[in-house]
Amino acid sequence: MSHTPHELAEEFPDKVTQMSELKQTDAHFARLHDEYHELNRTIHRAETNVEPMEDLAGIELRKKRAMLKDEIWDILSK
Repeated sequence: MSHTPHELAEEFPDKVTQMSELKQTDAHFARLHDEYHELNRTIHRAETNVEPMEDLAGIELRKKRAMLKDEIWDILSK
């Protein structure tokens, strides 16, 4: 299991400017971005044992993060 945070700027480095613009102009995108960021931090804290959690809970959070990332990518790729 990787303990590397999955920041959106690292996941989509060529979309950083677009994400910044969308956060300011698209409330739905801004909510998705913020939700992804918070969820990503929670997962990273769990993976690094700062705030451990049950394995099943971690798996569910990683699934949700992947779904959010897919939805964010859908918006960015339009």
